[in-house]
Amino acid sequence: MDLKQLEYFRHVAELGSFTNAAAFLSVGQPTLSRQIADLEIEFGQDLFDRNGRGVVLTQAGSQLLEHTRGILMQVGRARQELETTRSGDAGHITLGLPSSLGNVVTVPLVKAFAKALPKSRLAFSEGLSAYILERLSVGRIDCALAYNATGSDDFDVAPLLEDQLFLIAPAARSKKSPASISLAELADYPLVIPGRPHANRMTVEHALSGIGKKIQIAHEVECIAAIVDLVRQGHGFGVLSLNAVKSSPWAAQVQIKPILSPTLTFPLSLVTSTRRPKSAFMRKALSLISKVVREEIGQNLPKPPRRRTRT
Repeated sequence: MDLKQLEYFRHVAELGSFTNAAAFLSVGQPTLSRQIADLEIEFGQDLFDRNGRGVVLTQAGSQLLEHTRGILMQVGRARQELETTRSGDAGHITLGLPSSLGNVVTVPLVKAFAKALPKSRLAFSEGLSAYILERLSVGRIDCALAYNATGSDDFDVAPLLEDQLFLIAPAARSKKSPASISLAELADYPLVIPGRPHANRMTVEHALSGIGKKIQIAHEVECIAAIVDLVRQGHGFGVLSLNAVKSSPWAAQVQIKPILSPTLTFPLSLVTSTRRPKSAFMRKALSLISKVVREEIGQNLPKPPRRRTRT
């Protein structure tokens, strides 16, 4: 088994066809088929089920694909680090981040990298914080923005800021609607909220549990835009950050109310793997990501009230 065989195997698996993979790799289909056959002989089991429309991974093939992606990423990272050891100005980095932050930080990060590290390449992978950390642990991504992350033998966690959660309510029909609610009152609202282990859901549950209250679920929904739309139409209430609400097209059609006594916050951190050394480029990239995220998300954090001074 060699790296070329693994590269060929990955392309056949991802494109679902020997013909398409051969064209993409610019190799003859007989050569590609022979390499995959050698790989199957070495492992002693079929990696693909062949049919008239292409190929489908077997269970063994699916397991090998997961390992193959990690191996090829590690090899690529090693080559990159050896090539950029001197300056650290060039390289590739994949950042995992929650979908609620995608619309907020993606464009500013691309612009910042183009200006500060023009020889670099930045890629993004969105998902729940829990799933993003799983991808980080197996080497599918290089670093992650994650809520409620904790340091461990596997992860280095660098806190960035405390994001604040707000109650999202349908547009007010009367002037008697309260401007804010307490954490205890939050338990009385049927929530449209993501399921576990979403960081938002866990933060709300733990906060209510700490004061002897239980969360009330109206609907379990992960899509931020759908949550805001359901709230807008009167199907429940949401608990979201300002960044998440502003990423929705319905943001102007709902009420945003602070949750007080105490304020409901959850920490956002930049997470890296303890098992992989940080190259000069990686350190520069992480510093730039931290700076941009603090600036962009910090713009949407509520400003503390000014203290009155006696004259």
